[in-house]
Amino acid sequence: MGRYEEICAEHEWHVPDRYNIAADVCDKHPRDKPCMVHERFDGQRREVTWGELQDLSNQAANLLAAQGVQPGDRVAVVLPPTPETAAIFFGTWKLGAILLSMSVLYGDEGIRHRLNDSQPRVLVTDPANAGRFDDPLVLDGSLLAAESTDFETADTAADDPAQLYYTSGTTGLAKGIIHAHRYLLAHEEFIYCHEVEDGERFHGMGEWAWAAGIAPLLGPWRYGALQCVYQREGGFDPGKQLDFLSRNHVTNVFTTPTAMRSMMSIRDAGSRYPCKFRRVCSAGEPLNPEAIRWFRDQYGVTVLDYYGLTESYPLVANYPWMDVREGSMGRPMPGWDVHMLDEDENEVARGERGEICLRARSNPHYPLGYWHNEEAARETFGGDWFHTKDAAVMDEDGYVWYAGRADDVIISAGYRIGPFEVESACIEHPAVQEAAAVASPDERRGNVVKAFIVLAAGQEPSDELAGEISGFVRDRLSQYAYPRRIEFVTDLPKTLTGKIRRIELREQEREAQPAS
Repeated sequence: MGRYEEICAEHEWHVPDRYNIAADVCDKHPRDKPCMVHERFDGQRREVTWGELQDLSNQAANLLAAQGVQPGDRVAVVLPPTPETAAIFFGTWKLGAILLSMSVLYGDEGIRHRLNDSQPRVLVTDPANAGRFDDPLVLDGSLLAAESTDFETADTAADDPAQLYYTSGTTGLAKGIIHAHRYLLAHEEFIYCHEVEDGERFHGMGEWAWAAGIAPLLGPWRYGALQCVYQREGGFDPGKQLDFLSRNHVTNVFTTPTAMRSMMSIRDAGSRYPCKFRRVCSAGEPLNPEAIRWFRDQYGVTVLDYYGLTESYPLVANYPWMDVREGSMGRPMPGWDVHMLDEDENEVARGERGEICLRARSNPHYPLGYWHNEEAARETFGGDWFHTKDAAVMDEDGYVWYAGRADDVIISAGYRIGPFEVESACIEHPAVQEAAAVASPDERRGNVVKAFIVLAAGQEPSDELAGEISGFVRDRLSQYAYPRRIEFVTDLPKTLTGKIRRIELREQEREAQPAS
């Protein structure tokens, strides 16, 4: 029996009846221990101890309580990554409330849907974004300072709701996934993949609005890491990112394939930005072998890919003590009962394509359901298996090889984008009669959104109109979920019942523009 088999055989979940994320991640640390190095794009730098963050978190809890926040209420957050933002997170959980963190990249329509659906008690934002909202709580330099640093963290059950993430699907608007406090206990990628060590410097490149941004913040903190946080001015800049990692002597990193492909544009990255990485892991979309080889050539470390979804993450991973097969997502995480199933939920033979499925309610990460959508929750989470809708092949040695989406969700630069949302935003443009959105292969982002547009009567296709429609969707939806490519067509392929056959368009794109 090899090490992987031994670890899986010995693995047990230990979930206490009472558990609170803030108590476990924030309150338990010695006050004089460093917890964060925060650096802004303009060079402003802060070093924060756990005592300072504990005080800020208690002040945040008192501030939110004064706004009427009670256990079970939603607290919406649209903020950049700062110590005060982390304090708002912890303050929310200290109250027993539910955190909904949203990206500043979201367009007004995307945020409006999430606010209308979740009905938060309060929305917290910063002065730069305050003008986008009606009556927000604006977090400035003095707001927390006026509050008391004394607060008693709520005694929550491990099953009490803590986190609300919205994820896109193939139909309808984004659905809110409710996670309990216990979900953090399942994030053992920081044990088995990152092998986080107490006091080491960690950096996560994901935004604090998704599971792949918040988990790499909270998980390493549980194990005593020092978080190095970089607050970007705009989009991802590979040079600035590597410079930050180099100057701050970061040894453990969570990144994404898109970020890595951007770094590959810097030919001499290893010499220009020397780093002593001990562990580097990646998730969010398939990691191509070229990126693994480039990172190994530049920095002498093999990037470990792992896989999961907002509903349950990570299911499958590579580990530092196991051979990495470039292009494979690795083997199922210890404690995660993952199988490749056919459409009748029978396991397929090794080497055959199936759907990645997780045995329902078999680990602490399993969601409480969808927010105010019991029918969808029963359909997705009520059976014996959670269906990821991702297709894969498990080889004879148990390695899992990604084979594509089993549905129409677009994964671009690690973002999950629902085609329905993009199509709906396109159709709101007065020149558009019909629209279909699919993934179009792209060397840097893996995929980008492409919209096939049928114009309204009297409209003529042009590059100018394509740019106008693209900008229109970007402003209404988000800075990542808009169509970067547009093709004007006379009609769209449809089923006999009138549903758009996105699969035809998607396969057409794959054949026309193979990703390198």
